[in-house]
Amino acid sequence: MNKYILVMIAVLCAGVARTAAQGGSTDFARGGNFSQFKTYKWVHIKSAQELDELTAEQLVGTLEVALEKKGLTKSKSDNADLYIGYEITDAKDRNWNPSAIGSIYDSAAGGAPANGAVAAKVVHTGELTLYFYDAGSKQLVWRSTIYNAVDAEAKPEKKQKHMDAAVEKLLKDYPPTKKN
Repeated sequence: MNKYILVMIAVLCAGVARTAAQGGSTDFARGGNFSQFKTYKWVHIKSAQELDELTAEQLVGTLEVALEKKGLTKSKSDNADLYIGYEITDAKDRNWNPSAIGSIYDSAAGGAPANGAVAAKVVHTGELTLYFYDAGSKQLVWRSTIYNAVDAEAKPEKKQKHMDAAVEKLLKDYPPTKKN
């Protein structure tokens, strides 16, 4: 009997630890005027790993609801204030991931930034990074990363609940507040 209780406690703790392990980081352009951004358009990140179609649709839908709550509207045309893209890894993808910051997205409007800066980072399991580019200047203005964001193998209800929590944490600091 005691073995079963210990096993149940271990399983419960593992689930709590997995949700709590959704740590991450956010960075943004200091001095940026984020109040000017009202509309966005999705762009494809060239180096991004592809999710299965159902999980990708679920993630984009979850992000769109959260972005709307943040005051951003998806543009129905190629004209938008922000280009937004994401990249994600799964449990099989845990190595160095060099990516050209500022030139990693394909814009359907015709072109990507010419910034050749390269950054390398360690990629964690289930890491989701969301990038916001100023569409006018084609510069990266906001980036947020969260670990263990998507559990593509989970049952649909659990996957959605986990994704909702991850996206809420991912966008928690958007828009950044100006400190005096």
